[in-house]
Amino acid sequence: MTTIAIIGAGPGLGQATARRFGREGFAVALLSRTKENVDQLAAELADAGVTARGYAANVRDTDALREALDAAASDLGPIEVLQYSPIPAREFMKPVLETAAEDLVGPVEQSVYGPVTAVQQVLPGMRELGRGTILLINGGSAVRPNGAVAGTSVAFAGESAYGQMLHDALAPDSIHVAQLIIPRGIGGGDLDHEPGALAERIWSLHRDRGAFRTFVGEGPA
Repeated sequence: MTTIAIIGAGPGLGQATARRFGREGFAVALLSRTKENVDQLAAELADAGVTARGYAANVRDTDALREALDAAASDLGPIEVLQYSPIPAREFMKPVLETAAEDLVGPVEQSVYGPVTAVQQVLPGMRELGRGTILLINGGSAVRPNGAVAGTSVAFAGESAYGQMLHDALAPDSIHVAQLIIPRGIGGGDLDHEPGALAERIWSLHRDRGAFRTFVGEGPA
């Protein structure tokens, strides 16, 4: 059995993705800052017949993130799929003229240092397997800078650039890197943006191993 590690797992998209991959026989490692929350999600998955465990890690704490991913691989099996999808904090989304240099520290730690740390930690295991998928989930500001949310616009752009470089560098190793852009957020009455529909799209990105970037509902402006 191999594992999908979902970083930033919550009761919406994270849980829907866990269920979708669990139906395909994956074990599921759920990572978030609060152990109680992911333990509850893991229990719900277990009731549905999915092997799952929760791990506490703040993505801005690189040591904790490495330790959680190592524990997940040891407990559940090698990590074949990594989904990086933590939700940005509200304080990351200030208007550009109100954003000072220190306001960018948190967004960059979460959206640049975090994915780099996670990828470097799981990459040796993927190479041993001879396959793997790295999935980056972002909002529209990753490709269309939005002056109302300067921190996430800057940091998501960095994450997007990193993902594109990984996609090109890892393709010869049968490790696929994909980015899913979800404009307008999750839910909101749009069927394409509901967690279940997004989880199906994420499964397709893993299965079909196509282009680097995919948009939900619309393309770039």
